[in-house]
Amino acid sequence: MTKPLSEYNFFDPALIEDPFEFYQAAMAQAPIYQIPGTNFFLVTKYDIVAKALKRHDVFSNNFGAMLAGSNAEDPDVKAILDEGWPQADTLLTNDPPSHTRFRKLVNLAFSQKRVNQMEEYIRSIANELIDQFIDDGECDFMQALAIPQPVAVIAEQLGADRSEAATFKRWTDAFADRIAGNYGKEREIECAKDVVEFQKYMFEKLQERKNKPQDDLLTDLVQARIDGEQPLTDAELLSIVQQLMVAGNETTTNTMAGGLLQLIQNPEQMAKVRAERKLIPNMVEEVLRLESATSGMWRVVKEDTELEGVSVPAGSMLHLRYAAANRDPDKFENPNDFKVDRKNANKQMAFGQGIHVCVGQMLSRKELCIAYDIIFDRLNNIQLAEGKNDLKHMPNVMLRGLKELHITFDKAA
Repeated sequence: MTKPLSEYNFFDPALIEDPFEFYQAAMAQAPIYQIPGTNFFLVTKYDIVAKALKRHDVFSNNFGAMLAGSNAEDPDVKAILDEGWPQADTLLTNDPPSHTRFRKLVNLAFSQKRVNQMEEYIRSIANELIDQFIDDGECDFMQALAIPQPVAVIAEQLGADRSEAATFKRWTDAFADRIAGNYGKEREIECAKDVVEFQKYMFEKLQERKNKPQDDLLTDLVQARIDGEQPLTDAELLSIVQQLMVAGNETTTNTMAGGLLQLIQNPEQMAKVRAERKLIPNMVEEVLRLESATSGMWRVVKEDTELEGVSVPAGSMLHLRYAAANRDPDKFENPNDFKVDRKNANKQMAFGQGIHVCVGQMLSRKELCIAYDIIFDRLNNIQLAEGKNDLKHMPNVMLRGLKELHITFDKAA
């Protein structure tokens, strides 16, 4: 029997690590729950989250302040950030009608056609990475494949050489740690330096693409044109590229590793999808549902309103908890079970829904499907390395991902 909600602390690191009992308690007791002592309302039921996502006129995406880090206004941190460009509200932290312009221009660049054209290139990266560790019989899967594959893909699409992937990962970690908001001033200063370094690097790349177009996503963004819409400015491009960088590798990395852990812990499901590879796309949807690498997203309440009969005052914050909604027993039968052939797995909302659905979802799905297919081709008898895993996650309220995943395996014939 679950405890009353008053006995849980949503921001407790232990709960962030293992939130699933709390999710079920919240859905059962108060699916719209005001966290004590705050103006935060946590929304956990699938249908209510979906309803709130459609009410962008009342529940605003203009929550940029929540992503700036707890020390953003500290004079030392601010002095560093002032050396770069101010954060522009473009996709993630914007509302219509302004958001509509950005979405149109980015969709023009981030098309299904471009993603499909990348398939063989993504396969070559995955195979090259596996070549580097396959003869060892073991690896930290995070460092060996789950991190470097998505980072390499998005880095090259944003104009970098693959040799710079580690730098892109460092920049991504800086943005992710600022989102977490639970690091001290010293780390905030490091993150601020990384943010400015990233901006200056990307500004030079933007100028290069303006003068010498290439066959990559960055060029498509720079050249995106729609009749009646102003092209993207440098500050807007920097904001969008930053979001694509983080979304293009952080969430894909965490989903890939979390999915492999699910397969290892559910060997009958691993055997089923190995035997029937056409299940891989559906399995990816199931992994997205259970892992929910973006655990939730904020909304700012613009006016006094009600949500499913609960009064929500203007100025308060909604936290739409995708990770809980994706385990709603009213939406998904036996929601904590991993089933590669789950009939409604594609109803997951790991990418959000509606006008703010993740612009990179097509690329993420493509990378995940390719990675698992190649893993099944080349690695057999995948197991957790004995004595090397604590299976702990990064301490982040917004993003969920394993710190490491040590595995052993046999090289496939």
